[in-house]
Amino acid sequence: MTPGRRARVEAMLSRRLGSVVAVAESVRRRHNASAILRTCEAFGVHEVHLVTAGFRPSPGAARGAERWVLRRRFDTTTASLLDLKARGFKIYVADLLPGALTPETVPVDGPVAIVFGSEVRGVSDEARALADGAVMIPMVGLTGSLNVSVSAAILLRTITDRRRALTGPDLSAEAQAAFLDNWLNAETRAQFGRRARAAGIDPGDVAG
Repeated sequence: MTPGRRARVEAMLSRRLGSVVAVAESVRRRHNASAILRTCEAFGVHEVHLVTAGFRPSPGAARGAERWVLRRRFDTTTASLLDLKARGFKIYVADLLPGALTPETVPVDGPVAIVFGSEVRGVSDEARALADGAVMIPMVGLTGSLNVSVSAAILLRTITDRRRALTGPDLSAEAQAAFLDNWLNAETRAQFGRRARAAGIDPGDVAG
């Protein structure tokens, strides 16, 4: 691990937002969920909830971004949203509901989470029941909706810009240190595996 590489990771973490979370609720197409991860990483969203039985990033869509965000998997929407509520987040579903706010008007004076639903059904009734409101993207064409990953990019760009203008980067020092420690451990394991394979050794056969 070179000092320069570690410094780049530390600089990235210092620019992160801990007060904006994206929730991908049962996004069925792997490339869409992967694209959401990539969007979150690009706009400095540190934490992403994946409500799914399992998830494997699509390399073409994620482009490695999954390594730089905190992915938390939940079996149910309720578990994810109650976790956020307990931490003081206001929750808004991305949905075309009457009275829905826009990315320019959704409140960002406190921690905020945006829930993105599945490609076919949208957000669940469970998410709507637990949410504090809805947010939508105003459109003027005949098209009534956008791909979920496109919607995530449009919404998160504006919401993160507005939140960062109020607070600046706000990922806690403790969260930064924990992520860096986990990343360093993963890098060490990966380097060990590469060296073992180069030497013709199965890393699983090496104790410790």
